[in-house]
Amino acid sequence: MNVHGYEIKAHANLYGVDLHGADLHGADLHGANLHGADLQDADLHGASLRGADLQYAKLQGASLRNVNLQDADLRDADLQGADLRYANLHGADLHGADLDYSCWPLWCGSKGAKLDSEQVDQLCLHLYWAAGATLGNIEERAQRAAAKRHVQL
Repeated sequence: MNVHGYEIKAHANLYGVDLHGADLHGADLHGANLHGADLQDADLHGASLRGADLQYAKLQGASLRNVNLQDADLRDADLQGADLRYANLHGADLHGADLDYSCWPLWCGSKGAKLDSEQVDQLCLHLYWAAGATLGNIEERAQRAAAKRHVQL
């Protein structure tokens, strides 16, 4: 299915729809109900999913690069292997979502994302593997990094 650049009606009800491998590049899906939708390997590059319901959605291997997921509900979604580079996750609820093998955005777009303790532990583990014993006081280092980038914690 190719809906590249098409505007799917805002707040569309696409509950459980099968869009496996679909080309949704640049699609306007803000506020859409995609609860339980199959979006595996879909190209959503540059799409707007702001405020969308993606609970239990299958997003394995999906290209979510440059996607606006602000305030989206991604609880219990399967994001395994998803490309989240430059994704706007501000206010997105990711509780229970599977983030294994995904690409976590390292820019301000991940600020305010809602994570559960297991996801935070997983991110800390990867940070520890990268920094090891030099990690030191994480809060102090975060404050220093924020000041250097002129952003607030």
